[in-house]
Amino acid sequence: MRVLFVSQYFYPESFKGNDIAFDLVQKGHDVTVLTGKPNYPQGNFYDGYGFFSSDNEVINGVNVIRVPLFPRKNGNGFNLALNYFSFVFFSFVYFLFKLRNEYDIIFVQQLSPVFSALPGVWMKKKYNIPLVVWVLDLWPESILAASNVKSKFVISWITKIVERIYKASNHILISSRNFENSIRDKCPSDKKISYFPNWAEDVFTQGVDSNINDVELPSGFNIVFAGNIGEAQDFDNVLKAAIMTRNEGINWILVGDGRKVDWIKKKIKSENLSNVYLLGRYPLDKMPLFFNKADVLLVSLKDEPIFGLTVPAKIQAYMASGCIVLAMLNGEAAELIEEAKCGFAVAAGDYSTLSKKAIYLSSLSEKQREEMKKSALNYYSSNFEKRRLLGELEELLKSYKN
Repeated sequence: MRVLFVSQYFYPESFKGNDIAFDLVQKGHDVTVLTGKPNYPQGNFYDGYGFFSSDNEVINGVNVIRVPLFPRKNGNGFNLALNYFSFVFFSFVYFLFKLRNEYDIIFVQQLSPVFSALPGVWMKKKYNIPLVVWVLDLWPESILAASNVKSKFVISWITKIVERIYKASNHILISSRNFENSIRDKCPSDKKISYFPNWAEDVFTQGVDSNINDVELPSGFNIVFAGNIGEAQDFDNVLKAAIMTRNEGINWILVGDGRKVDWIKKKIKSENLSNVYLLGRYPLDKMPLFFNKADVLLVSLKDEPIFGLTVPAKIQAYMASGCIVLAMLNGEAAELIEEAKCGFAVAAGDYSTLSKKAIYLSSLSEKQREEMKKSALNYYSSNFEKRRLLGELEELLKSYKN
């Protein structure tokens, strides 16, 4: 099977699509990835890459075509727009002059921006190659929730592009079951839509040597958040919970980086929050060390309709690590945590209940905590195990081979 894999992001950038491409090659398939020059999340090109660097390379047997683009830099609106649209523009050039009718299937990893799926649509239309789109970010809902774009004209224009992508797809895969209603509203009623969730990276399933002391956390009961520290994660209310628990021996430890970091630093100082720690960004392979030392792992999202439909990928990483999960969010993600019996989920924005659940978790016996950790692992194995999911995806793609 000859696969054209379309994604603005690919290795060395860390996204689940890397696993898909590498797995297909290991199983004997021919995979070509159409992607951009790597610059996420730092905002600058990775070492060895640049606007004019080579556009062809082979990584672990995967043929990679890298189109030029402008890096996202500091991630402000102007630079993001340049980044997004330059990928689409140069992909169109490559579509016209370099891509040929030599693939059995097109697979699109549809993250933000939604426009990055267009090269797959162009190839489908020109050569009538089956197109499978994996929707990991729901548009236009995401841009409404995470930006200042409110123009009805712009939203209508984006919606028309989304409808075009969905209509062109032979099969749509969704990372959250709650995506389906929104997608059904934007595509023909007979469109094939299947649930295909995220899984955890290998570093979270391989175990960690508990004797490694590369990571040190403060004494006390440690609740660790790992990931993007941005507006969507609702740190306004997370810090309110931290204020309510500062005399309970509970620490709130934030590992990562993002637009909200400077605000949090000021808040720590103004509120004298000695139980909140900002540890900065660490590479992915260090995360299991933090997870191993944490008592509880935190995930939070604002009270926005789109976030109630979303399942943050960190939940699978938390479960695969056998960790207790404390969440402040709505929707499917909250339902997963409660169903797994691996922690507690409180409503988005409910910092008061979040603080109470944190205190309750800190009071549990070691035996009770171990039961919750075991439940996390069992639920992950039954629902998100990577080998099984990738096997199911291979069979689906093969079913469309001419």
